[in-house]
Amino acid sequence: MTDTPKIQRLTKRPQFLAAAKGVSLARGAVVVQRLERNDGDPAIGVGFTATRKVGGAVDRNRCKRRLREAARAMVPLHGLPGSDYVLIARQGTADRSWDRLLDDVKSALTRLATTPGPGRSGKADDGPTTPDTPPQDP
Repeated sequence: MTDTPKIQRLTKRPQFLAAAKGVSLARGAVVVQRLERNDGDPAIGVGFTATRKVGGAVDRNRCKRRLREAARAMVPLHGLPGSDYVLIARQGTADRSWDRLLDDVKSALTRLATTPGPGRSGKADDGPTTPDTPPQDP
C-alpha cells in the first residue's frame, strides 16, 4: 500500500495569502486554490475559509466543517505532495448533497494536479496552451 503524505492545517494569514497567488479553480460549491511550495517538504497543507457572503457564523462554520470532511476524504488521494490547498466555501456549500460536494472537491483537486503553477497564467480554467504562431500573411 502506498504511503499517504502528511496533511497539515494552514492556520496563519500569510499562508492563505500565499495560496491565493497560486492557481485556483471553482467547481460547483467550492473554490480550491493550490500553491506549490517548492520547499522540499512532502506534506500537504490544507486551509478552509468562508466569507460572510455565505451566511452568518453558524452557516459559515457548517460550510467549513463540510469542507474539512471532504478534504479529509479527498486530499490524501488527489492532492499533490509539497502543495498548499485552500478550500473556499461558496453559496451552495451548506445545502449541496454530500456526494456532489465530494465530486466538486475531487474534480477540482484532480484538475489542479495537472495544471502548471502560476508561472503560466495564474488560472486553471485557461485550458491547454498552444505555442504562439505568427499570423499568416495572405
